[in-house]
Amino acid sequence: MANQHVVTVIQARTASSRLPGKVLRPLCGKPLLARLVERVKMATLVGIVVVATTTDADDDPIEALCHEEGYFCFRGHPTDLLDRHYRVGWQFDADIVVKIPSDCPLIDPRLIDRVLAAFLDAPERYDYLSNLHPATYPNGNDVEVMTMSALETAWIEAARTMEREHTTPYFWENPDRFRLGNVTWETGLDYSMSHRWTIDYEADYHFIYNVYAALYPQNPHFSLNDILQLLACQPHLAAINQHLAGVNWYRHHLDELKSVSAAMTREEPRPKTAVSPPSLTRQGGSVAQ
Repeated sequence: MANQHVVTVIQARTASSRLPGKVLRPLCGKPLLARLVERVKMATLVGIVVVATTTDADDDPIEALCHEEGYFCFRGHPTDLLDRHYRVGWQFDADIVVKIPSDCPLIDPRLIDRVLAAFLDAPERYDYLSNLHPATYPNGNDVEVMTMSALETAWIEAARTMEREHTTPYFWENPDRFRLGNVTWETGLDYSMSHRWTIDYEADYHFIYNVYAALYPQNPHFSLNDILQLLACQPHLAAINQHLAGVNWYRHHLDELKSVSAAMTREEPRPKTAVSPPSLTRQGGSVAQ
């Protein structure tokens, strides 16, 4: 499969009802999105990496950041993520498209390669492969891989708003139409509902900020295991956003999703007054606004 052209798409926008501009918040002197792209590019099998943002003027800073950092940037539909991913794949002549969300700045590059290797090593076995169905890794290590031909089928046929907005439900909701696969954590553990390493709330940012502050200066290539070791030594860090563990977008579509149960998500807790943890200290660096 060495001749297969892989394109990795990082979907990003500044609009967020809970945490506007989260992808541009600082992490060790650069915007969060830049740190995420940096980690994705540490993987060896990701091919071309493209930041896919929207045509909204509010996302001009994302395009500016991409220009400054030398990233490929595509601007497309604000809410139809399926269309955005398809058009990136088409524009960059992809055979295989990888989907990674911008709210996963702690994603382990080794895990990205593990999922991609499983896909590339069995070219006739999969149309779609992820580590999310069922999820076992800490939340925030999302990797989804699909053939361009399967993506085109979904792009043509998917009609529900939820299918367009979240890009891939049409695959895993139609197992009779697609060859599906899943990569589980080799440890046999399931931390998907107990360890929250994604960003959607203020507390998530505080958690991620502190993890980066503790690990990045000594080792920019820090791994999933490095994070677990840090949390074992400093359990107060895990407590920063523990009340949000298990909260994900599934909760809004349980009446629509056949392959997702209520046990795979939790309701959003009632808002609390945000208080910065004592360990959070501002670092240098500027963020595009």
